[in-house]
Amino acid sequence: MKFLITKEIKPIYLLVVVLSLLLPSLLSGCVEDELILDKAEIINYEGTDLSSINDFRENSIKGPQYLNQTNYLLNITGLVDNPQNLSLNQLENTYQSYKKVVTLLCVEGWDVTILWEGYLITDLLENAEVHPNATTVIFHAYDGYTTSLPLDYLYENEILLAHSMNNVTLPPQRGFPFQLVAESKWGYKWIKWVVEIELSDEDDYRGYWESRGYSNTANINQSFFELIG
Repeated sequence: MKFLITKEIKPIYLLVVVLSLLLPSLLSGCVEDELILDKAEIINYEGTDLSSINDFRENSIKGPQYLNQTNYLLNITGLVDNPQNLSLNQLENTYQSYKKVVTLLCVEGWDVTILWEGYLITDLLENAEVHPNATTVIFHAYDGYTTSLPLDYLYENEILLAHSMNNVTLPPQRGFPFQLVAESKWGYKWIKWVVEIELSDEDDYRGYWESRGYSNTANINQSFFELIG
């Protein structure tokens, strides 16, 4: 398409036209780097068709994060008697991995059904010796993003901290080294690039999107938006 600029067409009008053409692409998600996988992903698991790793949309607050696996540590902090600083090797050698097919539902209107593999959050917390008065778990991401979930929810639903999807190691664009599999919760609870798990007694803690009007419970059978104050 070519634009003919005459004296009658002012630059501001040209800007409006250009933005109107670009807006649909901007709203559909940012263009991301090519995904480099360590092997071919599977597309079916025990009779269940799976979405592709490429079916996600990039909607993080600062774009994909690229963490160094050599010096990475998962920190378990807060109301615990035995804080943990775990390397990837320590995690792999200490904790059993579990698999689970779970669907992520995004507030933007898209969803993906993925075979997730990772460690049970409750297993990770066991060695940290959680205080009896801890009620909330706050998850911190490398890019500064945070979200929280009730401690009881993590136990009752056997929630995973995933390191793999569709039998492939999480690529950086999908949250390497860890993404939380917050099943039955809206996608903004599925925090990526997790670097810290903090135990707290702050029941009303609100993370990045929750402090901007999103529901703190984030149940997928309820509206994700709520008014605060």
